[in-house]
Amino acid sequence: MAAMTLRAEGTARAEDAWHRYVTPARWPAWSPQIRAVRVAGERIAPGMRGEVVSLFGVRAAFTVESVDDERRRWVWRVRLGPVRLRLRHAVLSRPGGSATTLRIEGPALALAAYALPARWALGRLVRG
Repeated sequence: MAAMTLRAEGTARAEDAWHRYVTPARWPAWSPQIRAVRVAGERIAPGMRGEVVSLFGVRAAFTVESVDDERRRWVWRVRLGPVRLRLRHAVLSRPGGSATTLRIEGPALALAAYALPARWALGRLVRG
């Protein structure tokens, strides 16, 4: 297994960026690689299961492991066929906006393929 950490800063308030994260229906608005999210519920919660549909129709199953609203952190597992990833997200307040970090753990080839769209999405997440 490999790991990488991505970061982005922007002018969005941390509360706004966090709300974008915890509301799956909003994911396609800031994450261009996501076309749809299929999930029962309006807000992420530990144990929540669902499916993300990519721009190209590829479907990935996910399970939310943990959500910490006070610290604005959450962790989920994503499965696409035999590929398994664990993604650890955080949103931080910064003067004039917010920052976000994403630590991805999984096969090195999958991390390399996901890095570019993830960087793009993170930038949009914290954009004001």
